[in-house]
Order: sequence, then C-alpha cells, then structure tokens
Amino acid sequence: MSDKETPLRGLRIADFSHFIAGPFATMILADMGAEVIKIESAGTGDNFRHYPPHIGGESVPYLWVNRNKKSVALDLKTPEGRAVALDIVAKSDVVVENFSTGVMERLGLDWATLSHDNPRLIYASVSSYGRRGPYANRIGFDPVVQAESGFISMNGDPAQEPGYRAGPSVMDIATAMMTANAIQGAWIARLRTGRGQLVETTMIETAINMLGNFSLSYLATGVSPTRFGNTQATASPVGAFETATGPIYLACANDRTFQRLARDVLLDPALADDPAYATSAGRRENQQRLLSDIRARLKQQDRDTSLARMHEAGVPCGAIRTVGEAMDAPEIKELGLVSSIAHPTLGTIPNVGLPMHFSETPLAEPVAAPLLGADTDAVLRDVLGYAPERISGLREEGVFG
Repeated sequence: MSDKETPLRGLRIADFSHFIAGPFATMILADMGAEVIKIESAGTGDNFRHYPPHIGGESVPYLWVNRNKKSVALDLKTPEGRAVALDIVAKSDVVVENFSTGVMERLGLDWATLSHDNPRLIYASVSSYGRRGPYANRIGFDPVVQAESGFISMNGDPAQEPGYRAGPSVMDIATAMMTANAIQGAWIARLRTGRGQLVETTMIETAINMLGNFSLSYLATGVSPTRFGNTQATASPVGAFETATGPIYLACANDRTFQRLARDVLLDPALADDPAYATSAGRRENQQRLLSDIRARLKQQDRDTSLARMHEAGVPCGAIRTVGEAMDAPEIKELGLVSSIAHPTLGTIPNVGLPMHFSETPLAEPVAAPLLGADTDAVLRDVLGYAPERISGLREEGVFG
C-alpha cells in the first residue's frame, strides 16, 4: 500500500468482480488510493482478459478497467483456495462481487457468511436485476438493459425503428459509478457506526436513472418520450450541422444565445429579427424551417471559423469529432487526462485517467493492470503473513493454477 496521502488511503478491497460493472467501480476506488486485491480464477483469470483487441498478448479492455490493482490467482473450487480467499476477506474492509446469483453462496463467500464473522465488513453486490425475486437469475448485458429500460427507444433517428443502443457500455460504466459511490457512503457510515453493511446496485435501476428527467416526465404525464434525434424537445436550435469543412454540434437554450448565434456568428440580422424566431416557443414551433435556415448559412463557413465565432460569442458548440480526434484534442491534452504508464511486459501503454483533481489528497500514481496472479506471493506474504513454505505448499497443491 502506498504511503502517499490519497483520498482513500487505508481502505482495502477484496475484489471478486469481472468484466466492467464491478472492476470499473474498484478501479475508481483504487485510483483514489484504496488497495484493491483482485481475486481471479487460476488459469483463466477475469474473462475480460480474453476480449479483443490485444497488444502483446494483453487485452486492451482488461487494461482499461483494472489499473492500480493487485492480482491474486486462486482456484476457488478447492477448499485451500477458498481458505486463502477467506483470509484475504478477513484482512479487508470491503468485498465487491458481480457473479451470477448464487455463486458466492456456493463458494461460502456470501454476505450472510462473511458478515457473521466480520460485522465491520462492507459487502457490495452488483447484479443486473437484483438478488431476490423472479428476475434474480436472469443474465443481463449492457445493450439488453439499454433496451429494457427504454433507453434505446429514445436514441436514434425519429424515422427509424426501434432506435439505437449507445456504442460504449454506458450502463455498465454508470452502474460502476453508482457502486463506487455506494461503497464510499457505506465506509463513511462505518466511521460513525462502527458497523459494515450490504450494499446492492443493479444495472436495470441504474439504466432507469440514466433516462434522466424523462423517467419522471412519463410518471407525471403518462406519455412516453419519443426519439428526437440530434434535436431537443425543450429548446431550439439544438443539433448537428454541417459546415463547409466538417460537422459541428451547437445548443441554443435561450433567446439571448440565439440572438448571438444569428448576429455574431451567422452575421444575419434578418434571421435574428424574424418574428417566428423571437421566442423559444416560436423557435420550437418553427423548428424545421429554422434548422434549414441555419444549415444553409453554416454550409457557407468553414468549421474552424464557425467554432471560433461561436466560442467568442458565447454560443455552446463543438466539433463532432472521431474518437481519434477527441483523444488528440488540445482540451484533453491541457487537462492531462491521457498519459503513458509502465507495463511489466509491454514496456509502456497508453492510459486514460479519471476526471478528478484533488488539491490536497491527489489520486494514486497510475500502475498498469496486473498480469494474472502477479501479486499472489506478495499478498499472501505481506497481507496475510504466510510463510514461504506455506506458499510453496499451496502452489504445489495447484491452488494458484
């Protein structure tokens, strides 16, 4: 554990999770200084290690979500492997798991069992539909949950059914953020009460929250929102527009911003003075004509000129970039989000940090995701106090794969 005064220094996590929702949560906590001991299946490890693309035999998705962790490889199907896992849990403040319902119970690593011996334990269980009730055994994946929550029904071209999924695994990532917040809340509560607790998060509940205000809008009105594509139902003009040299996205949320767009960016007083566009209600009512008018004018300007004028005038806007353009953008470089970090077999690898900046307790220095089982001996020796002979014996028994 680092001596650096990070926000979560002193918090130890036994991480049994895999893929994204659990590991992203524990990576957030690890970046804030928690010691995360990732317990992986001996031989295969987290199945995310096998997802493409690979560089030098290492999975890029795995590298993305497992920074700043230690890897211990155990065969949890053996009594000896489970005994080691129990010893790690006994030395930890938090357990995180996102196995299918019933797996941790069969391993004797469930909340009821572990909390009986350690009432201070915080146990975070991440699932798709909850651990109880008729849906507890259903397998959930990010795009399926996007579909079931209504999220897909709101995305895409209004003329095309049934809508589009978000490309990134937004529900996994959002569930991870919810889980990291919940764990920190439980830890703060334990500082007051001295007791741990069971923390549960689900992908489907997170997905409903990701609908934003539209979930409550339905409950209040009984009307399901529909796709509005790149426009917006509550303000206009909002959307994607082509310039002579590339697409941009702009958002005029009020009358003053529209006036600045028309006069200072498009240099068109007649557009600004058109009575049909004088109010937000009028612009929404005449949205298609307004968008057509703006498109015609922006097509006559190059993108850099349009963006420069909008930024100077205070009109919210941005270039519609590729991922590559975004990663190379000056704003991203200025913030220092992207870096290179050492890796034990690859030399150096690129790294995308968290969007957090602390003035007094900075984030931990980034350490690349570990090789499978790379920290087994060190954890058993330094955390559990096992003698070298005992570690050698466990290895001979095949506990580490």
